[in-house]
Amino acid sequence: MQPPPRNQPKRRRLLALPAVCPCECIAPEPLLASLVSLAADVASRRAGDASAFPVLRRAARQAVRLAGLLLAFLEEVQDAIATRPTLPFSAVLGLTELHVAMQKMRFLLTDCARRGARLWVLVNAGLIASELRLCLGSVAAAMDVLPSSVLDVSVEAGELGRLVSDQAWRAVVRPDAGDSLALRSVRSIMDQFKKGVAPEAEDVRRVLRRIGVDTWSQCSEEVAFLDGELNARSDAGDESSSEVVLINGLMAFLVYCRVVLFDRIDSKQADAAAGRPATCPDWIRPEALQCPITLELMTDPVTVSTGQTYDRASISRWMKAGCRTCPVTGERLRTADLVPNAALCGIIEAMLLSNGVSLPEPSSTRHHHGDVGGSAVPFSEAAAGAARLTVAHIVAQFSAGSTEERRKATCEARKLSKHSLFYRARFVEANAVPWLLCLLSTMDSSVQDNAVASLLSLSKHPGGRVALVEAGGIGLVVDVVNVGAKAETQQNAVAILFYLSSNAEYAEEIGRFPEAIPTLVRLIREGANRGRKNAMVSLYGLLQSPSNHAKAVAAGAVAALAGLLCSDRDGDLASDTVSVLARIAEQPTGALAVLSRPGLVARLVEFLAASASRSGKDHCVGLLVLLCRHGGEKVVALLGGMRGLMGSLHSLVADGSPTTSKKARSLINFIHRHYELNRPSSLPAPVPDAGRERIVRVVL
Repeated sequence: MQPPPRNQPKRRRLLALPAVCPCECIAPEPLLASLVSLAADVASRRAGDASAFPVLRRAARQAVRLAGLLLAFLEEVQDAIATRPTLPFSAVLGLTELHVAMQKMRFLLTDCARRGARLWVLVNAGLIASELRLCLGSVAAAMDVLPSSVLDVSVEAGELGRLVSDQAWRAVVRPDAGDSLALRSVRSIMDQFKKGVAPEAEDVRRVLRRIGVDTWSQCSEEVAFLDGELNARSDAGDESSSEVVLINGLMAFLVYCRVVLFDRIDSKQADAAAGRPATCPDWIRPEALQCPITLELMTDPVTVSTGQTYDRASISRWMKAGCRTCPVTGERLRTADLVPNAALCGIIEAMLLSNGVSLPEPSSTRHHHGDVGGSAVPFSEAAAGAARLTVAHIVAQFSAGSTEERRKATCEARKLSKHSLFYRARFVEANAVPWLLCLLSTMDSSVQDNAVASLLSLSKHPGGRVALVEAGGIGLVVDVVNVGAKAETQQNAVAILFYLSSNAEYAEEIGRFPEAIPTLVRLIREGANRGRKNAMVSLYGLLQSPSNHAKAVAAGAVAALAGLLCSDRDGDLASDTVSVLARIAEQPTGALAVLSRPGLVARLVEFLAASASRSGKDHCVGLLVLLCRHGGEKVVALLGGMRGLMGSLHSLVADGSPTTSKKARSLINFIHRHYELNRPSSLPAPVPDAGRERIVRVVL
């Protein structure tokens, strides 16, 4: 397994206690000052607030109270030595042990109070209590080894020191009775999930009340935290341990709680944050935080060899497409290494947190919770049972719920089907597709948008595609493309057509709807960037059916694509445009339509010379070969007379992929054969002119 990228900041794992031991040669005075600051931090925790420490409340109060006593002792020592000789070096050993113990205690209290991690803290309450007991024992032992010259600097210091030692030795640290009861309830609920039995709502609510989870958003925070823990273990290669199975089960339990127990999604705080414009520091330009490719805020900024910074997901897609140049400068990338820009990531995170928004997980480390189909993470019996009960509840809300209940149910279906192959399969199994299709005609734009997004995720499942077609959903999806309430809804509907078109029979069926192909052509001509891309890939899939070629030509697809190719000279849509044109030109009618478009062939030759996309070049040279085959000698003569084409073709022969090189050689031989056949036999072979391009026959 590869090590993590350099300069990428690491976050401390929950219940990891990376205490740093002070240097052996440190003087007692700075060590004492640091220890005073550390004890003050621990003593300032609100241990008496049940909302701050919902689990291990008594243990937290004991630790904070002891830290307060230790702080009073250390401050008394600090005041006493201000007018006396410095502390002896023999005090360093005891102060060092105190410092390490207080670091660990601070980590433990921070973890116990962490929002979003409360169920995990409850499950690990016994382990945390043991660690806290060790910390208190270390404090007691350290106090006992302090030299008498430290303890006797004043009467008050001596009394406080003995009190700290006595309290630390006598402290009894164990999970509270309420914690043990809640943990037994969790285990009982998990056993019921294994049997496929829905637990009593009051039993579940009792557990949630114990850990302080009262709202939908707090439940989602718990799920997100466990997702991160699962992610960390997957990255470490520990995907089959009992702890991973436990986390998976707890996540399914929380998703069940979120879906079944909470009637509404409390998004007021998120809406307020979204409605408040994000502000960045005065000394940095806002556009510097945007990815130059997508023009969206970067969540995982990385720097390439030219010094330009991009979002990791965007530049990775750029490189996977075969592009080896910097999108901003046009320079050739010397290496494909992506160096994390930790400074810029910190600026973005600080800006978002100041506006009440959390930074999403970097795309390079983001995992989908419970996604057993996409990873080796096992889905336990309890998790599988909870997931089935969750999906059954959601589908029941589709059919019989009120408008508000359907809005929440479709939102949950959208989240779960997008992030988990297992939940996706359970929705198909529960016959959710027909009910989602019924919701496409609703007047509620939120329900329609969520229903379409859910169908998009389910269309990625083979059974979901079958269910959608058998339920007569193609026509409904095409209608949404035309009259969807939101632009995003229309774009997702187009993406559904793309997944359906992966099946040749479904592609032919979609083409039978009179509005389907003209609608895609309209989106290519008039849609936004994402809508155009979705429309093009969908049309590309539909064109695998020969019966759809003439329909695409009749709908004006060539004209729309030609206009886009001419206007998007430097954008990422040009390669997609050329690939669709190449698919259209596979049939004679499509090739003639391409040839009849004024200036289009010249633009294709220009694209072949200028494009940095390897896949784009491959489709372009393949398109030119098809035009020669279907267009005859006139097209070959036209291409042979275009300056710059032969140089591009010879470059592809030398540096292109095997497939691209073969196509380029074929086109060169087309042109060479044309000149050989049309040269009068009485004329000598032409002498190459330095001012004209040379035509060289390439042997296949």
